[in-house]
Amino acid sequence: MSIFVDDDTRVVVQGITGGEGKFHAEQMIEYGTNVVAGAVPGKGGQEAAGVPVYDTVDAAVEAEDANASVIFVPPAFAADAIFEALDTDLDLAVAITEGIPTQDMAKVNKRLGETDTRLLGPNCPGIITPGEAKLGILPGNIFADGNVGLVSRSGTLTYQVVDNLTERGIGQTTAIGIGGDPIIGTSFIDALEAFEADTETDAVVMCGEIGGEDEEQAARFIGEHMDTPVAGFIAGRTAPPGKRMGHAGAIVSGSGTGTAESKIDALNDAGVPVGDTPEEVADHIESFL
Repeated sequence: MSIFVDDDTRVVVQGITGGEGKFHAEQMIEYGTNVVAGAVPGKGGQEAAGVPVYDTVDAAVEAEDANASVIFVPPAFAADAIFEALDTDLDLAVAITEGIPTQDMAKVNKRLGETDTRLLGPNCPGIITPGEAKLGILPGNIFADGNVGLVSRSGTLTYQVVDNLTERGIGQTTAIGIGGDPIIGTSFIDALEAFEADTETDAVVMCGEIGGEDEEQAARFIGEHMDTPVAGFIAGRTAPPGKRMGHAGAIVSGSGTGTAESKIDALNDAGVPVGDTPEEVADHIESFL
């Protein structure tokens, strides 16, 4: 099985006429994803990446029965694009855009609580169910179908861990990059809960990083609600307090929470082994299976 996306997912690409939108739409189609439309205001009636373009997401949903979107829209306009997706009947919206102002995402987050659409991201690489569908910028060639779920704040860590797993013959049910911004849609807990409910996911990798308390909250959820074994990795162990490392949300305030040590301790207390390297994470997963 899989979580959130599969071969029945019908995708509309918001921003498909832009350079990145068109390129990655073509990559998704080449992978086998069912991209059925694009949506760009004022570009309705055109064609891009071999699919029809509509002026609005709503028009694309109505005409092509789309149930998911991928958003490749510049930061200044990305929040409006997310709002447009949330105003439809889409099951999932994946926001790839990096650099969306936090105040814009605060408004999106309020609207998100009023809709049934799941938001993944922003500032994320997307989601892939190997052999079925990929939504975003993930390199499909490193993934393989299997029984391990993965959720990560970092795209690069996703690729490193997955590559190690695939080289050992360990495939994945679904891999998700949730994004590293301070305000995101889908959390670690959301993904972990879905993997726990998936009968074909036999183990899970959770890759976190410094900043915030999401990993500590996820550790509590794992300890209280999960029977599926989880292995972890935390990036940013050597980052000094107050220094942002890579992602906008990867900053430690100096208050004693959000550090690599506090996250690792919380995961260990929940029975989650934390690898010092992506290779060690694969070792832990191999020991579970």
